[in-house]
Amino acid sequence: MRQFAVIGLGRFGSSVARTLSEKGKEVIGIDAKEQVVQEMSEVISQAVCVEAKDEKALKALGIQNVDVAIVAIGELEASILITLTLKEMGIKEIVVKAVNDDHKKVLEKIGATRIVMPERDMGQRIASSLVTPQVLDHIDLSADSSIVEIVSPPDFVGKSLRDLNIRAEHRINVIAIKRKIKSLSSKGDAEDEEKIIVTPQANEIIRSNDVLIVIGPNDKIEVIKKKH
Repeated sequence: MRQFAVIGLGRFGSSVARTLSEKGKEVIGIDAKEQVVQEMSEVISQAVCVEAKDEKALKALGIQNVDVAIVAIGELEASILITLTLKEMGIKEIVVKAVNDDHKKVLEKIGATRIVMPERDMGQRIASSLVTPQVLDHIDLSADSSIVEIVSPPDFVGKSLRDLNIRAEHRINVIAIKRKIKSLSSKGDAEDEEKIIVTPQANEIIRSNDVLIVIGPNDKIEVIKKKH
């Protein structure tokens, strides 16, 4: 089982640690605030009150043995020093929270394997959903590609994936379809039930209000969005 260390149990760090724990992962949480550590001790595998800039303390906890370390500290100098320490320990995957673009540039130079900017990313996702309400969710995979949930465009409805030829036309893959189907409750009432079709076949017919989960280049996804 992959082991995770979350350094900094503020709002972002505690959310990451909690989610990993809920998914059955072994998580070591570290924070300098005792109250925060006590609260998280009931949620994750191990929560420790330690100053994360103390390399000896980190080694004593066995942090060097984790598969992934998440540095969730917003304070610029501390996050840089901790990232350098983790890099020197030989941890292969280091995810670091950045507070601005300058912070991000420094983290890239010192070897963070992934940099997240949760406040900015969330703001962009909310703005995108307001501008394009047909887009239900958007996950950036890289600077050039994404996974997007989008309501099926009108000119897709009634056609099969083979007919649409999305992969060849737009270099986009439909990896799943979310569909509401009518079913009867235990009381005999009609209700909507969500069905997820994973890796749909080429002969799958697109229905009105289907939600297509697509993966591909951002510029090609924009073409699909504009069909609404």
